[in-house]
Amino acid sequence: MNPLLHPDQERAGGCPEESRSGRRAVISPNLLQLAHDEPAAIRAELLAGLTEPTATIAPKYLYDALGSRLFAAITELPEYYPTRTEAAIFAEHQDSMAAALGPVQTLVDLGAGNCEKAARLFAALRVQRYVAVDISVDYLRESLQNLQQQYRAIEMLGIGLDFSSSLHLPAEAGAGPRTLFYPGSSIGNFTPAAALTFLRQAHAECHGGSLLIGVDLIKETDILEAAYDDPLGVTAAFNRNLLLNLNRLAGTDFDLADWRHVAFFNAPESRIEMHLEALRATTVRWAGGERRFAAAERIHTENSYKWRREDFAALLAAAGFSAMRHWCDARGWFAVFAAHA
Repeated sequence: MNPLLHPDQERAGGCPEESRSGRRAVISPNLLQLAHDEPAAIRAELLAGLTEPTATIAPKYLYDALGSRLFAAITELPEYYPTRTEAAIFAEHQDSMAAALGPVQTLVDLGAGNCEKAARLFAALRVQRYVAVDISVDYLRESLQNLQQQYRAIEMLGIGLDFSSSLHLPAEAGAGPRTLFYPGSSIGNFTPAAALTFLRQAHAECHGGSLLIGVDLIKETDILEAAYDDPLGVTAAFNRNLLLNLNRLAGTDFDLADWRHVAFFNAPESRIEMHLEALRATTVRWAGGERRFAAAERIHTENSYKWRREDFAALLAAAGFSAMRHWCDARGWFAVFAAHA
């Protein structure tokens, strides 16, 4: 899952990218937001996705303020194993991870969300400076302010940034070696080819430092599908909330009552897919256009690729990383990789 974002943003994919002008606006003493695309450009991107032969919306739009909170609730569900499995790996092996990485001058948390995963590693990794990166600026602001109260000795910076299509950190992230932290199997939001591109960019952004990344592994289909379609319906609410975000950003008139959440494992592609499916024939309208959906027609909202350990190690090597180590849970459901740039 998040998000590209945070996701555990494995469901998210990332965050709005720096504008072409490169302008930055400081919106608090410790939070920097790279200028977002103009609302018209965001609207154009969303409507282009809606009007494709198979409608598709980028998973980064799952993570408005409410979506980020719903995702935090997902991570508490018994069916959603990635968060607690990864947390157990960190708890058991953080000392050996620290030995593999060495002291961390700057920890860059990609898709930081509530920042809790990184915070649990501050002591073991001897973090001197923490840079939290996320698409949801309001949620990040709140999380970072709370965290700073607990760790006053660590310098902190928040960056509102979309790295889903290109990872380029601003100079404020620090000039020295960086440890990039990308937990939650957020790398699963990328196709294998896009994951390689992303990891090559991450290699450059490490500045000779290192990478610590969580990866969800292939396992039984029923376990995978339950994690993305829980009986309580929290994941369904998370996915359907995307429609409310589209209404706000693109001026569409989606009615939640017309749509249901669908998630399944696509074995040939080795990925979970999430969709929104029309319960009946419906027409979605916006200023200047419309899209007619037949009953059972779908909007593709997210992919979450699952990996074999040896394949992901090969991907890291192809991206330029070396001295790789990884740690797994006893069931072999999840892995955390450390590598040097």
